[in-house]
Amino acid sequence: MTATATREALLDDIRHILQSDDPATALLERVESLQPYDLDEILQELTLDEQLTFLSALPFSLAAETLEYAEPERQYQILHHLNVSITSRLLRHMSSDTVVDMLLSLHPLQQARLLDLLPDDYRQKIDTLMTFPEDTAGSLATVEYISARVSWTVEQALSHVRKVGHEAELISYIYVINVYGELVGVVSLKDAILAPPDTRLRDIVTSDVISVSAHLPQEDAADILTRYDFVALPVVSEQRLIGIITVDDLIDVIHEEATEDIQKLGGSQPLSESYFKTPIWVLFRKRIVWLVFLFVAAAYTGTIMHYFEDVLSQMVSLSFFIPLLIGTGGNTGSQTVSTLVRALAVGEVTFQDMFRVLAREIATGLLLGLALGAIAYVRAAMLGVDFKVGAVVSLTAFAIVIWASIVAAVLPLILHRLKMDPAVVSAPLITTLVDGTGLILYFTIARLILNL
Repeated sequence: MTATATREALLDDIRHILQSDDPATALLERVESLQPYDLDEILQELTLDEQLTFLSALPFSLAAETLEYAEPERQYQILHHLNVSITSRLLRHMSSDTVVDMLLSLHPLQQARLLDLLPDDYRQKIDTLMTFPEDTAGSLATVEYISARVSWTVEQALSHVRKVGHEAELISYIYVINVYGELVGVVSLKDAILAPPDTRLRDIVTSDVISVSAHLPQEDAADILTRYDFVALPVVSEQRLIGIITVDDLIDVIHEEATEDIQKLGGSQPLSESYFKTPIWVLFRKRIVWLVFLFVAAAYTGTIMHYFEDVLSQMVSLSFFIPLLIGTGGNTGSQTVSTLVRALAVGEVTFQDMFRVLAREIATGLLLGLALGAIAYVRAAMLGVDFKVGAVVSLTAFAIVIWASIVAAVLPLILHRLKMDPAVVSAPLITTLVDGTGLILYFTIARLILNL
């Protein structure tokens, strides 16, 4: 049986169960081997009435985790049509950062309708998280963490863990705060369990904990998490602990940032939705600006060829190698700029490293130029052209590779220094720039060697 047939059979079984008088037990048995992500995939195939019955039949924790994978608009549609008591409990079981993302995407009246279903203390925490701009650490923070007062004993802290731990997204650490809610440090659950029960948390707390400001850009928070190999980062605002960011949320950030950089490197504005959810008109709009710019920029290569028309007319064989040479320059530049854009994004390279980067890329370009220059000479010989033409092609390939390496090494660093996104220096732009300058190098070398 194919995967599609198996999926259809599963959907048929679930629809049949949902039509029964008491679907909860049978449904749980049928889907017990599936993960929440898989359950959301099933949820998308059901009608709204079936979705409501489906989620109502699942345990609240599983239903909430399943709903977290849905888009905000679909989340609200389902929550709005569910029984009020069920909606309230689902909201409480959903992670707070997911709830914030959903609320921020809704109309204020819809926001108010859902916020009214939350307990007062929890609603205040959600309101605080909603004040932080999108794409900041504060917007990613979740309030489902375990905190304890610095004056508490280990026994008091562990008793608190037993009481609220089922609601926490992470129980590996106890975040220790003072009477003002300021972060003092962190105690691992292991240290707490091994310490004598009457030990004060202040005696075992790790005070040099690394935290991030709520206003820190989310990609910077992701860099810190990956640099120190943490599973979570405490988020503070005016030294007060407001939440934590867990590794799964920052993995999403890393994925989004990498996707955005790749799309920019391809010469397109990044998509805000997934590929198949993006309308064709939006795809056109995202791509046309760069394509028109590159089209106009590439037109100057025709001007250059027209300027050197006399050279081409005297030695037609030179035209055989134009695609080879400009392609080599573009490919070299694309490799270099892709490497550097990523190095800048993860903090491996800064503007102060320009001369080091330049030295490395020139050295690499020399080696690549020698190799490709030799191959170019062999290719020219295979075509049976004059050995002087072969020398022109070989020297040009060598020069173009070095030139492309220099251009692609310098431009990302300069843009980064100017507070512009270095991914804007896309491979197509580097290719266009190197194409024209490469032709100038080619015809200039040809004039010198061939006396044209």
